[in-house]
Amino acid sequence: MSIKIYTTGGTIDKIHTGKQSTYEVGAPQIVEILQNSNVILDYEIESIIKKDSLDFTNEDRELIYMKVKSDISNNILITHGTDTMIKTAKILKNITKKTIVFTGSMYPAKYQRYEAVLNIGCAITASQILDPGVYIAMNGRIFDPHNSRKNVNLNRFEEINK
Repeated sequence: MSIKIYTTGGTIDKIHTGKQSTYEVGAPQIVEILQNSNVILDYEIESIIKKDSLDFTNEDRELIYMKVKSDISNNILITHGTDTMIKTAKILKNITKKTIVFTGSMYPAKYQRYEAVLNIGCAITASQILDPGVYIAMNGRIFDPHNSRKNVNLNRFEEINK
C-alpha cells in the first residue's frame, strides 16, 4: 500500500519570519516528521499550496479536488490549515473509492512537535484502515467532516450533533 500526501500549508507548516510575532507558511513539516518517525510504508509527498487556509480561494479548493480525484492512489492524506479544513473536506465528499484523511495542527510543528506528530500518526493509520470516504484526524480522534467543528475556545476539534 502506498499513501499519497498532499501538503497545503496551514499552521502545521508555519515558521517564524524574524519579524516581530509574524509567521508564514514554510516547507512541509511532514517530510521531517515522517523521516524521524521511522515510517516504513511507501508514501509520496507533493506540496500543492502553501497558504494559511483562511486565505484559500475556490480555485485552491478546486485544485485540491482535482489532484485527489485524478490521483492513482486510493489512500490520500492532506495536511491543511485547521480553520477551513472542514470546508475543504466537505468539497471532496463525492470522490468515491478513496480514503481521504485531512490533518493539521493548532501549533506550528517546527516549534511544538507533539500535536503535529500525533495528528500525522493518526492520519497515516486512518488512511490505511478506514473504508473509503473523507475524514479528519485531529486531537487523537477521527471525525466525520459533516458532524464536527473546530472549537476555537478550546483549541480542538469536536463532534457535533447532525
